[in-house]
Amino acid sequence: MDWITTFLSILTPHMLFFLMIGVIGGAVIGALPGLSATMGIAILTPLTFWFSPAEGFAMLIGLWNSAIWAGGISAILINTPGTPASIATTFDGYEFMKRGEAGLALGINTVYSAIGGLFSTFVCIFISFPMAKFALKFGPPEYFVLGLFGLTMMISVSGSSILKGLLVGFLGLLISCIGADPMLAFNRYSFSNANLINGISFIPVMIGMFGIGEVLYQIYENRKTDDIAERQRAKNIKMGRIFVNRKEAKRLIPTTIMSSLISVVVGAIPATGGDISSVICWGQAKRMSKHPEEFGKGSIEGLATSCVANNGVIGGALATMLTLGIPGDSVSAVLIGSLMMYGMQPGPMLFTEHKDFVITIMCLMIAANLAFLIFGLATTKVSAKVLTVNKKTVWVVVTLLCIVGSFALNNSMFDVLVMALSGFLGFLFKKMDYAAGPFILGLLLGHLVESNFRRSLALSQGSYSIFVSSPIVIVLEILIVLSIVVPVIRRTRKPKLA
Repeated sequence: MDWITTFLSILTPHMLFFLMIGVIGGAVIGALPGLSATMGIAILTPLTFWFSPAEGFAMLIGLWNSAIWAGGISAILINTPGTPASIATTFDGYEFMKRGEAGLALGINTVYSAIGGLFSTFVCIFISFPMAKFALKFGPPEYFVLGLFGLTMMISVSGSSILKGLLVGFLGLLISCIGADPMLAFNRYSFSNANLINGISFIPVMIGMFGIGEVLYQIYENRKTDDIAERQRAKNIKMGRIFVNRKEAKRLIPTTIMSSLISVVVGAIPATGGDISSVICWGQAKRMSKHPEEFGKGSIEGLATSCVANNGVIGGALATMLTLGIPGDSVSAVLIGSLMMYGMQPGPMLFTEHKDFVITIMCLMIAANLAFLIFGLATTKVSAKVLTVNKKTVWVVVTLLCIVGSFALNNSMFDVLVMALSGFLGFLFKKMDYAAGPFILGLLLGHLVESNFRRSLALSQGSYSIFVSSPIVIVLEILIVLSIVVPVIRRTRKPKLA
């Protein structure tokens, strides 16, 4: 009965209003190349502080699901993925546009993204509560090793260089040490500045790195002629029909099922995402297809498969984030910060102390997929208009939102300064090809790792044997070793295979 009551409460005009703000905002952010779901959520998070947790998360969940779907719009229309998750959509989507079937490609993107999102949400609903019950057995040693496991994801999200990723990650760890000691409460590295007693606030850093940093990088890289050419191209697109026919729908059933299953599993694994899922599913669909020669040349199976995979990872990623408190990617890291802003710590206790809110989040996921499905189909004919927005206008709006959002959190100009410095740091990271993901992981998980490490040693009176005292700890330690070794082996083998 809790589920039905909660879902009906979301369908009220009041909640639907907040949800649609997120969906519309996500559609614009996702469709504009260079802007990402991470940036959108980072900017929107502090602005939701004025609302209730349910209202705030209605906007955030709506934006997340909608932005991932909308990334396929620019992938189809101008052959440029709006978000990383839409990389595989460019393989076949742009071919539809070139042969005058942009409407059909956009329709497939909308419908099959919603199918993937809804499937993964229902899987999340069924697996999250059992996972949380298991995770309730965790104590300080388990949480310490789990935090270490999260930190090893630095390797997987390091981009082109593992060494650069580790350097950035350790910088995040160092910054997480600023403020009161978690056990003895004495001040560390605060330099007698009262603003640093509670440490560096995660939200302003996040806003600056993903918001201002991206704006500065786009200004630095901007090519005016390319911008004008893209906008002109978007004005002259032929749409055609929107929906697949019965024969095409029947042909897409096997690959849709396959892609849904794979994407949920991939999404539940930390440090993976829609980009990895869509490429894996696209390749598997090509092997399964009776017409593999069509893939990469406008295959309807290839396009539908990549679209299912885009949003199919979200449910799995959400389950891992909520039950274990481990951010699998930058989006879930930002959402952890959003939960903490409302005084809720992701992890197994969330399912006992805030069970009603967990149910609300999952119901919002269902509503968000249905909302962007309706909105996407209703606006297919005019979706190309989003790509004609002037970049300078976007930069100004994003900058203003970043300033307002960082100040509104604590009414503090110090947070605005932290946001600005983080934005400059984020710009340097992008310019020098340093991934920001490891920095966020270090900043977010540093306190968790340190506090639970010291609690564990206090419980064992200084004996390190406590870190091999339970099967859960040993299994997590094996996963840590694998998560370090496997990516290194893959990267060292790539040149040989080439």
